[in-house]
Amino acid sequence: MKQSSRLFLAGSVLLAALGGCDATGDSIAQVNGKPVTQERFDAYLKFKRVPAQNPQWVQRELDDYLEREALAGQIEEQKLLPAEQVAVEVDEFRKQMLISRYFETFLQEKVTDDALRNYYAGHPEQFQVRRVHVAHILLRTNAGMSDAERQALLTRARDIYTRANGQVEFATLAKEVSEDQLSSQRGGDLGWLQEGAIDPAFSTKVFAMKAGELSEPLATPFGLHIVKVLEGPEVTKQPFESVSGDIRYRLRQEARQAELERLRGAAKIEKKEPAQSAKAEAAKDGDHAAG
Repeated sequence: MKQSSRLFLAGSVLLAALGGCDATGDSIAQVNGKPVTQERFDAYLKFKRVPAQNPQWVQRELDDYLEREALAGQIEEQKLLPAEQVAVEVDEFRKQMLISRYFETFLQEKVTDDALRNYYAGHPEQFQVRRVHVAHILLRTNAGMSDAERQALLTRARDIYTRANGQVEFATLAKEVSEDQLSSQRGGDLGWLQEGAIDPAFSTKVFAMKAGELSEPLATPFGLHIVKVLEGPEVTKQPFESVSGDIRYRLRQEARQAELERLRGAAKIEKKEPAQSAKAEAAKDGDHAAG
């Protein structure tokens, strides 16, 4: 049987099993001699997200619900399917549903918007970042360059550095010689860069510089850079809106793990040793033989 068919059957049998359970409330129908209560059907409507204010929709769902109840009951009576296997699949479906629904509700109540803001206010150091506003001039390198070509490029970069340190405006020079097509149009301006979000060598260098300072040619995998710090470095606090998603994820993970450990600790599991299990089965067989 295909997985989808088995899941459909398991869901139908689960509904039939639930429909046969004792429940308070008025009976609205009988299926195969078993009552279906209003309370049970209301729970079904809630599960299917069917608005009770739409009588036509509710009636269609009732007809469908009763038909599947009837079919599931009749299929059970045919005894064509292995009852124990069906029961196991239904029980596994029930356990998975209970676990997922429980944690969905638990985490909604535990990790609220107030909890996010309290965490943000109580851990300001986690949301502080260093940033620096820089511009650069880039001379690109590639893996196929010879040593002589690299040396010639370094000589050219040093010449550009000398010009930038002299009377030539950095932005003008960047527009003229930088091979970074995007930033060169803005006079080499790279905007505000966050520490750790850029190449380590580049980051280490620029965050050790002061505003207005110019670096000698700096090598990265992209090429040779002459960098000018325009503003900073400075420490800023990330706004709550930009980090609330990360906080929510973290708090939910922590809350779920803590609740999972609590539930595991409260649960009682007793495993029998193989020898004990074998003896129990032997004793059971002996009782059947004696009977």
